[in-house]
Amino acid sequence: MSNGGKAMVIIMKTIAVLTSGGDAPGMNAAVRAVVRTACVNDIKVLGVVRGYNGLINGDFVELDLRSVSDIIHRGGTKLYSARSAEFATEEGMRKAIRTCKEYGIEGVVVIGGDGSFRGARDLSERGIPCVGIPGTIDNDIACCDYTIGYDTCLNTIMDCVDRVRDTTESHDRCTVVEVMGRRAGYLALNAGIAVGATSILIPEIDFDIQKDVIERMQRTQRTDKKHFLVVVAEGVGVDVTELAKEIQAQTGVESRACILGHIQRGGSPTVQDRVMATRMGHYAVKELLMKNIGNRVVAAKKGDVVDYDIFEALNMEKHIDEELYQVALDVSI
Repeated sequence: MSNGGKAMVIIMKTIAVLTSGGDAPGMNAAVRAVVRTACVNDIKVLGVVRGYNGLINGDFVELDLRSVSDIIHRGGTKLYSARSAEFATEEGMRKAIRTCKEYGIEGVVVIGGDGSFRGARDLSERGIPCVGIPGTIDNDIACCDYTIGYDTCLNTIMDCVDRVRDTTESHDRCTVVEVMGRRAGYLALNAGIAVGATSILIPEIDFDIQKDVIERMQRTQRTDKKHFLVVVAEGVGVDVTELAKEIQAQTGVESRACILGHIQRGGSPTVQDRVMATRMGHYAVKELLMKNIGNRVVAAKKGDVVDYDIFEALNMEKHIDEELYQVALDVSI
């Protein structure tokens, strides 16, 4: 039977899905969407256990409609995650490709951050089509307005700092809160605004402790404010314990440091993270791999789900919203 002269698209028979790098709430929702979208289209899905290490070692579990039931609300990742030094080597890459061919894997969905996408790029260059889905609490993927896990993390920070505020206010203290964000200040900036921090320190904007923390606090003290919050992104390189000591010495306000740490990564994902993860996972399979399109990164842009060439995506730059930072300065006195 003639197909009207149109080229026939041969749908992949087997794909794999993995989570890599730091875990983020919503990764499970993305895995669920990938698996169910594939299954209803008769595509076999292999879940890769512990990221690229699993891809090297053939550590797979076959996933079906029921194996991903009741995971949409869970934090962390059902497939586990790990960083793989071996995968960064040429030999490790060759092992992963051999494993893919041995198991008949024709495409891979990689859920993670920039480092994970670099691995997907390298696989794509070597003939294994990959699609990246941005899952990172830092929201630092340049091609993407929003990454899976970011909203949940922000809400976790807000909840934790609101609790710390109770004791901070009760004792007329200053609490210096360190939040995650190794190279990006999106968490610190938005959480800082949400909790009413007097000062917010982020790696994208130069700061001076004397001017931007001490003097701001002293000016606010003159308006009869007695307790303070300072939010610091871990990427600025400031020792928050030492900063608390300096604040106390110069202002006379009893000060404490609070490092939230890995509590920020955990917890049940918010509605926004569940919905966006589902949309992205569905898109990765339905709009890309089912059409034999790889070497792409799925992204959220102005509320829509779109995709970019993976090489182009990795070369993009993302900039902090300086206008929003100014808003924070204006309203935090």
